[in-house]
Amino acid sequence: MPEKKHSKVLIIGSGPAGYTAAVYASRAMLEPILVQGIQPGGQLTITTEVENWPGDTEVQGPDLMVRMEAHARAVGTEIIGDHINSIDLSNRPFTAEGDSGTIYTADAVILATGAQAKWLGLPSEEKFKGFGVSACATCDGFFYRGQEVVVIGGGNTAVEEALFLTNFASKVTLVHRRDSLRAEKILQHRLFKNPKVEILWDHAVDEVVGAESPLGVEGVKVRHVKTGSVTEVPCKGFFVAIGHAPASELVKDQLETHMGGYVVTKPDSTATSIPGVFAAGDLTDHIYRQAVTSAGMGCMAALEAEKFLAEIEEAAEPEPAAEPAE
Repeated sequence: MPEKKHSKVLIIGSGPAGYTAAVYASRAMLEPILVQGIQPGGQLTITTEVENWPGDTEVQGPDLMVRMEAHARAVGTEIIGDHINSIDLSNRPFTAEGDSGTIYTADAVILATGAQAKWLGLPSEEKFKGFGVSACATCDGFFYRGQEVVVIGGGNTAVEEALFLTNFASKVTLVHRRDSLRAEKILQHRLFKNPKVEILWDHAVDEVVGAESPLGVEGVKVRHVKTGSVTEVPCKGFFVAIGHAPASELVKDQLETHMGGYVVTKPDSTATSIPGVFAAGDLTDHIYRQAVTSAGMGCMAALEAEKFLAEIEEAAEPEPAAEPAE
């Protein structure tokens, strides 16, 4: 027989949103269970220096997530190293199944499964992740002051990242495989008039090249998609900006989504289209995608779950017996 676990609140995901939700839910005496997923700690575990987390001038991403996990455990969260592969939100209590075979039931669910940057899939890209290859200019742009960087992409994300990087880099080369951008016209206008930006039209990135000891990016090899000619562009940072994919496969057929799979929440809330199910962090945030905003939404989700459960319990209480007539 598979093991069964019931909790008032089941938190799925273990980035800043999940761990913060766990802290608040535990402090509300909801005795939450948090299932960590495939990548405990989320995207911050592949980020090296973090310099925009309040209270820490600089902190390593993995270290920050270790501290968050320890905090959640210290206040009473049961943290389980499992991966939820299916969930049924059609009835309460909600039911989820883990890869371990464990069946989890819960009166409320907080989804904090995050999102993943889309990558090119190059072996060299994987090799230099965190050592010059990044998918977040606002996270890592600061480290490239006075240096040359390359951005790949052609949509709003790529143009916004390129413009942001001009605040630090001496030169930003935007590589795009077509001869026109998909980004909004106002963003294109800003890009074209920025003297630090050079655009390589009709090019694709074939390889990231760099030093071995210490590991670090030194350039990218780009190929002209029409002529096939290969050029090496020198750079110290390579930013992949071809979009993000929210990890919503688990619930995409049960909850309302938009913008390519991001879970829809009510205005100024983490409540989803199903009462008792809340979504926080990058799973629902296609705009900011920052650790601090994810943590804030995790707090919101826990407080809203607490309120939801209190209202359910209050509604279930029997009416007091009427006083007997004289």
